[in-house]
Amino acid sequence: MGDPIDQATKVRRGEELDLGKLEAYLLEHLPKAEGRLEVLQFPRGFSNLTYLLRLGDQELVLRRPPLGANIKTAHDMGREYRILKALKPVYPKVPQPLLFCEDPDVIGAPFYLMQRLQGVILRNQPLEGLTPERMRAVAQAALEALVELHSLDYRQAGLADLGKPEGYVGRQVRGWTERYQKARTDPIPGMEQAMAWLAEHLPTSSSVALIHNDFKYDNLMLAPHDLTQVIAVLDWEMATLGDPLMDLGTTLGYWAEAGDPPGLKGFGLTHLPGNPTRAELVQLYAEKTGRDVSGIAFYYVFGLFKVGVIMQQIYARYRQGLTQDERFGRLIHLIREVGQMIERAIERGRV
Repeated sequence: MGDPIDQATKVRRGEELDLGKLEAYLLEHLPKAEGRLEVLQFPRGFSNLTYLLRLGDQELVLRRPPLGANIKTAHDMGREYRILKALKPVYPKVPQPLLFCEDPDVIGAPFYLMQRLQGVILRNQPLEGLTPERMRAVAQAALEALVELHSLDYRQAGLADLGKPEGYVGRQVRGWTERYQKARTDPIPGMEQAMAWLAEHLPTSSSVALIHNDFKYDNLMLAPHDLTQVIAVLDWEMATLGDPLMDLGTTLGYWAEAGDPPGLKGFGLTHLPGNPTRAELVQLYAEKTGRDVSGIAFYYVFGLFKVGVIMQQIYARYRQGLTQDERFGRLIHLIREVGQMIERAIERGRV
């Protein structure tokens, strides 16, 4: 399969770090730190910025908030660091957190460091040898990692105060609606329809679990020698306590099928032969968890809407000149496609 290990490249213009300040901070605060600092950037992803640091013979990963973002809770580096520290002993599928810095004077924002893992991340380009049979096995491993997370004893992990499960679904609908209204730039009928429909169709009850809130292929790291083994779940910035079906709904929002609009299939590889359909994924989840998924249409519409809002926020920052990443200028086309999917899901009442 060539060299499928996720690679870092040159830092994007406008997203450079102050190497002098960062090197001095690490030499003072990071155990066994020595040598000169080299910084590269992992170019994928649309949210928190992720860098590869080489310091002597150590390789580390640094996470910091995106430029121009002011969504405090969604980009709270201290919170994400705390989640990783709590999870590592009970859910080994997370990187080892190493250091948190709350001083914005070092690189311009709080950040944390974690170990660098060597693995494969499935983006939007198929890998050589990824047959339908192997793709099916990868999908099953991903689902099992989600089920394992949802069955975790979050109290034992010390995360009982991570969120407020009561009323979670309603708060999420209101919160994402407000975010969309603040970031709105272009009229998109499906997004407008979702805000009203979700508010009118809130479920009457829900269960509680630790949820990731952004669970998809490109947030999973797979073992290079065996793609059916998930070695790490990445990007825990939105993790909280809440309804696990909201987590599944977000996954479904990203889970494009072969007949979906072309832009949405660029999210990843879920449209390739071997992957379960959205309906099959829901059924597999129900079989493994025993949860009632009869109301999954609500959670799917919410997942689509949430995906659309995330892209809208990023696109709005690009329109305001707060980021120079040219990828963000094309997001408006994807948001329109998400709107179309919302309209279709509401009309059909299913995933």
